[in-house]
Amino acid sequence: MQTTFRRPPRLALIPLLLAAVSLHAAADPLAPTARWSAYTAGRAATPPMGWSSWNAFGTDIDEAKILGSAQRIADSGLAARGYRYINIDDGWAARRQMPDGRLVIRAERFPSSVQGGGTSFRPLTDKLHAMGLKAGIYSDLGRNTCSQAYSGVDTDLPKGSVLEREIGLYGHIDQDINLFFGDWGFDFIKVDGCGLRAYGANSAKVRSGQYRALTPVLDLESVSRSDIPAVQAEFTQINAALKRNKPDGDFLLSLCIWGAADVRAWGKNYGNLSRTSDDITPSWSRLLSNFDSAARRELYGHPGGWNDPDMLYIGKGDFDADHLVEAKSHFALWAMLNAPLMLGADLRTMPQPLMDIVGNADIIAVNQDPAGNQAVLAYDADDLEILVKPLASGQKAVAIFNRGLAPIDVDLTAEHLKLRGDAPVTLTDLWTKADSTFTKETKLRVMPRETRIFRANGERALAQGVYLSEQPGSVNPAVDGVVRPQIDPTIFRSSFGWTGTKGPGERPMYAGWGGARADSTPYGQVMQIAGTPYAAGIGILVNSRLEVRNQGYRRLSAQVGVDDSAQDRKHDVIFMIYGDGKLLAKSKPLRWGQTAQALSADVAGVRMVELVARSAAGTNEHLPVSWGNAALFSSER
Repeated sequence: MQTTFRRPPRLALIPLLLAAVSLHAAADPLAPTARWSAYTAGRAATPPMGWSSWNAFGTDIDEAKILGSAQRIADSGLAARGYRYINIDDGWAARRQMPDGRLVIRAERFPSSVQGGGTSFRPLTDKLHAMGLKAGIYSDLGRNTCSQAYSGVDTDLPKGSVLEREIGLYGHIDQDINLFFGDWGFDFIKVDGCGLRAYGANSAKVRSGQYRALTPVLDLESVSRSDIPAVQAEFTQINAALKRNKPDGDFLLSLCIWGAADVRAWGKNYGNLSRTSDDITPSWSRLLSNFDSAARRELYGHPGGWNDPDMLYIGKGDFDADHLVEAKSHFALWAMLNAPLMLGADLRTMPQPLMDIVGNADIIAVNQDPAGNQAVLAYDADDLEILVKPLASGQKAVAIFNRGLAPIDVDLTAEHLKLRGDAPVTLTDLWTKADSTFTKETKLRVMPRETRIFRANGERALAQGVYLSEQPGSVNPAVDGVVRPQIDPTIFRSSFGWTGTKGPGERPMYAGWGGARADSTPYGQVMQIAGTPYAAGIGILVNSRLEVRNQGYRRLSAQVGVDDSAQDRKHDVIFMIYGDGKLLAKSKPLRWGQTAQALSADVAGVRMVELVARSAAGTNEHLPVSWGNAALFSSER
């Protein structure tokens, strides 16, 4: 039976949000909960890998293209290396059947779907499953999809009456989720957001009578013009429908609202993948934009829910077979970010050198490392960055990324890697497989647009423990202190997005500035308390709560205080450490300019550690605090 969603008044959406299973929000958001609140439903212990139809074909898709790409994944050995999801993007739907509301597939494009007078994707998903693969489908939060909003031609668009062309989830969430995952056997759903942004009463297609108006609640260009609770409420309903219709939890939910509505802060609570940026294009400048949208969000991606800077565009434009340096960089960077490795080329004709890049088993292993730690920026400049990703083995992956147009001689140090400077460090080049060894530091030449990627093995600087910034996959900013989302100025603004050079250009649009950071203040400065700098730790705004999964460590310690970068110099901050909901340690009231206080707690046997920084301050963005040298130790002293 069709479940109809009728949008309540915007204020009425807030109770829906608070009731969400994924949040369990307490009356006091800083009160310890003794549980991990980031998303863990579905099947995303590691970032998903596979192929999607959109980059290669747009809406011009058919059964032969889907199965041809799936067969190449199987035959090439990519499936055996983890590429399992075969995702059908926009363009598959013919119409919504009336009056029962059942979706109808474009039978002329998917002939196997014709079943007893209706259509079904079950024959196709059964075939993919028989190949050892998984199947993914596409929908939208609104009544209509992105191609219906932005396509210049209607060749591949749904046909029929206004109601028949409403193929999005809005008003049909339970019905469609049951169809996709129950009747049709899909394993993955990508949910776009164009239906909540492009169909206002003044849009040309609504005024022409092609589509019904739906008041926009999502604005890509401005977080202040987005109704965040309204968007969250719809994802809450989708999750409830998935739970009802897929009780075994064998699904993946991809949130695709392109970094809008401050989703870079809350997407981790609502789905397995959360897009951090607008769509990627096959251009170097666009890669920089999408990379930047995720690179400083290392504490917002964890096993179960990953930052998604969009699909790999290897195979076209600046990432084709004539641009192997750029293609290698694209792949290595996405691996370091724990991004989903979703291929987008027409795999039936993809040249072997590109297949070799995406099939690099050592780099895939970096992406799929079970610790789930996104890389942290150990060095950050406009033209060069060093990213370090701690691995479950205790080794580190390190990528040195030359963003610019000239060669750079790079000094890589043991300190970058949080390894001892007086002990040898072995680097294994994950492209060439060559080994080299250095002590303290080494010099490496990195060519324009090149990313050199290594596995590093050495003695840890912290012999008996681990810095919290070395395990971002186990640290969740449940409350990051941001109360007024701000535009992030650190993201590269591409000259050629989807609009080219029409209009005023891409202005800063992605909220998230001021969020929690590893080894940095929320605003990208070196952590410093009363003149003492800290190279390791967590920087966050006051009135925040961090959840830390403890994996057998016995003690947590940190140097805590108000960061020197704070503008607020009058409010006190109290730092607290909780273990499984019980207060273990508490600082004295601290304010700007006061020496850091050493705070330590016995966490032996504790599963969930929570770090709270609380103040009466009303302007959190003026009061960053630092958990300097925050670390877990295996010994009690």
